[in-house]
Amino acid sequence: MARIKIDMPENYSFSTEMPIRISDINYGGHLSNDAVLTFVHEARLRYLNSFNYTEMDIEGASLIMTDSAIVYKAEGFYGDQVQIDVAVGDFNKYGCDIYYLLSNKKTAVEIAHVKTGIVFFDYNERKVITVPEGFKSQIIKIAD
Repeated sequence: MARIKIDMPENYSFSTEMPIRISDINYGGHLSNDAVLTFVHEARLRYLNSFNYTEMDIEGASLIMTDSAIVYKAEGFYGDQVQIDVAVGDFNKYGCDIYYLLSNKKTAVEIAHVKTGIVFFDYNERKVITVPEGFKSQIIKIAD
C-alpha cells in the first residue's frame, strides 16, 4: 500500500502551542487522530487571527477546507505541550495549502506532518471564488 508523503516547507511563518488534554487521548493511551485535526483547526484559527482574519472573513471571503492529509511521526501523550508551526504555500486561483508541523515542545520530537487544502468561498452566492489579493500578498510577504 502506498503511503502518503507530505513535502513539508523549510520555513514556517507562525507558531503556537497547545497542551494535550485527556480528551485528546485514545484507547491506545496516546494522541488520537481526530484530535490532531482539532489541533490543526485551532492552529489555523490562531494563524488567521494573527492577521485579524477569521475563517468567515478574509478580505470579505470565507474558507472551506477541501482536503487534509496527516502523516504520523511519533506519539503524543497527556500533558505534552505541542508546538504547531504553520506555513502557507502552493497558491492556485481559488486557494492554497496550509502546512502544520506538530512537535513535542520539550523534546522537539515531530509528532505529525499535516497539510490541509483550502479554497475561498462566498456563502451568499454559494460558490468558490478567487483568492483575495490582500490575503495572498500578506502571506507571500511574510514567507519572504
